[in-house]
Amino acid sequence: MKTLALVLLLAGAPTVQPMQEMSWLAGSWMEKTPEREVLETWFLPVDGAMRGVSVTKRPGRPEFIETMAITTEPAGPTFTATIPGQAPTAFVRLPGPPGEAVFENKAHDFPQRVIYRACGVELCAAIEGMVKGELKRTEWRYQRAR
Repeated sequence: MKTLALVLLLAGAPTVQPMQEMSWLAGSWMEKTPEREVLETWFLPVDGAMRGVSVTKRPGRPEFIETMAITTEPAGPTFTATIPGQAPTAFVRLPGPPGEAVFENKAHDFPQRVIYRACGVELCAAIEGMVKGELKRTEWRYQRAR
C-alpha cells in the first residue's frame, strides 16, 4: 500500500524538464525602460547545453555583459552565470512545469534564484533572494527582438 501511495505522489509531482524542452527560451529578447535597455540572447540546445549572453545598457554607464550557460550536470540542468570580475556561479534547476525554469543556489549571496517563464509571446525573467533578512527581487519582461 505504501508503494502505491508513493507512486501516486510522485506521479503528481512536477519534474525537471530535459534540456531539449527548454527551447522556448531560445531567441533574442529585449526590454527597454527609461532606466535600462537589456538584450538577452539564448541559442538552441546543442550537445546538452544552451549558451546565452545578456547586454545591459544604462544612461551614463558602461555596458554590463553577462555570459550564461545551461548545461546538463549530475545534479540536473544547471544555469551558470559569469559576470566581469567574479567567478562563474552555478544554480541548479528545481522541478517545475514546462515553460518555466527556476534555478537555485541557496549558498550564493545574491541572487539565490534565477527564474525564466514563458509569458505568452513574451519572456518573463527574475532574480531573487534574501538580503539582510528581506526578499529582494528584480524582474524583466522581454519582447522578442526584431
